Amino acid sequence: MYTSSERAAITWAGGAVLGFILLFAGVSTAVLLLSAEGGTSGTLFDSYLVRIARFTLLQAGLSTALSVGLAIPVASALARQRTFAARIWIVRLSALPLGLPALVAVLGIIEVWGRKGVVNDTLRLLGLDNPVSIYGLAGILVAHVFFNLPLATRLLLAGLERIPAEYWLTSANLGMRPAAAFRLIEWPVIRGLLPGIAGLILMLCATSFTIVLTLGGGPAATTIEVAIYQALRFDFDPPRAVMLSALQITITGALLALMRMLGTPTEDAPTTGRAVRRFDSKRRRIADGIVIAVFALFTITPLLAVVYSGLSADLARLATDPALHRALLTSLAISVASAALSLAIALPTVATPQLVGPGARGTRYLGVGLQATSSLILLVPPVVVATGWFLMLRHFGATGRFAPCVVVVVNALMALPFVVRVLGPAYRTHLARTGRLSVSLGVTGWHRIRWVDLPALKRPLMTAFAFAMALSLGDLSAVAIFGADGFVTLPWLLFSRMGSYRTEDAAGIALLLGVLCLLLTLPSTAADKNQREENA
Repeated sequence: MYTSSERAAITWAGGAVLGFILLFAGVSTAVLLLSAEGGTSGTLFDSYLVRIARFTLLQAGLSTALSVGLAIPVASALARQRTFAARIWIVRLSALPLGLPALVAVLGIIEVWGRKGVVNDTLRLLGLDNPVSIYGLAGILVAHVFFNLPLATRLLLAGLERIPAEYWLTSANLGMRPAAAFRLIEWPVIRGLLPGIAGLILMLCATSFTIVLTLGGGPAATTIEVAIYQALRFDFDPPRAVMLSALQITITGALLALMRMLGTPTEDAPTTGRAVRRFDSKRRRIADGIVIAVFALFTITPLLAVVYSGLSADLARLATDPALHRALLTSLAISVASAALSLAIALPTVATPQLVGPGARGTRYLGVGLQATSSLILLVPPVVVATGWFLMLRHFGATGRFAPCVVVVVNALMALPFVVRVLGPAYRTHLARTGRLSVSLGVTGWHRIRWVDLPALKRPLMTAFAFAMALSLGDLSAVAIFGADGFVTLPWLLFSRMGSYRTEDAAGIALLLGVLCLLLTLPSTAADKNQREENA
């Protein structure tokens, strides 16, 4: 499928990418290890670190249990009620939190659940006095469920919709009651999907940074990544940050190993392909409608709150704010650069494994190494990588001068697993269809890229670029380590305005940031929906 010159070029590019990733991560890790020498801030097992680790796992476990537990009835209700008019919009609504920056969603959640939010205002009308506190563990759980409940629902719904129509016809002929149909037909599918979904959400919650930073409410509700940020930005205690980074890597490594050990979904059953018809839907219509309505209300109210508060802000004044202009230009420049770099890294990563053949042992090892390093950011979170570079660069002067380059690379690596996931299946399918024909016709090299590859891969390339750009645009973790007066992005400006109680400005900035990210991710989510759900 490749000529010898193409194979050599892909191998060289793959080796360069692998070396770059290992060098970037290796320098950060080496600095962390060297900085730990002679540290006096305790050990991995002192009471402070144990307490931080315990809370990190506690909030991640509770968030996962709530998200997955609530997703089961929602996905089942959506799977049963296939014909009501608003169903497609409910499913699309569940995609919105996936493309929304965490800081924007947090602001919306505060508008709904905060001290002066809709929920507490309603409860005061009923004679109760501020019974809901959004800060601390409760707020973290609400925010994590807001993000992960729609994700779990979409993944479970995709599995339930693959149940063959023959199963439901047989259940109707046998006169199965709803409880028996769930136990014998739906639950085996859900049980096969739960380990992978729960492991993914557990990983996301254990490495959550922005949500805990804004809603933690104090030392009693602090996770490891937030503690790293506090150790550098407030206490400037590098040995403590190094210890916390080592603890974070240990926990994420254990979680990744646990995810690999979890069961895999059951294989799809054979079917004749007839249209699915559920015979139990009418009997459950009222109960399912209530479940779906509560899910939609929980998901959409923070989004509406962001829009309402943003439109209520002094947008005319914000539009002339030089700080907003600089932050917007900085964010756009960093997001475009990080998305382009992520694509440049991803292309050799997905192409190199296709070179494997008889006698290509070195290429096989290179492909395995690239696939492993493409998910390196899951093992070493952005805050940890940025911490290592921060500790090194502070010896060369103001870290603000080097911050943009480091943040671009960190954000590119953060988006890499998602970009590879989008490009990989599309590239393999394209290569299987056109590889041999292109070589036989002599269309190789740049001519092949221009006339064969780019037209066929245009859509997945644009999807991957837009998604990587949105992830970088809304990220706060790496910027929080380097944030300074000379280097301000939209998320950092939003966080600063929230911290200084300039809530109207924060609402307007949140609206701008949310709209930008949703404009980037919604088309890509719709275009790549089926493929991502199959790969999950």
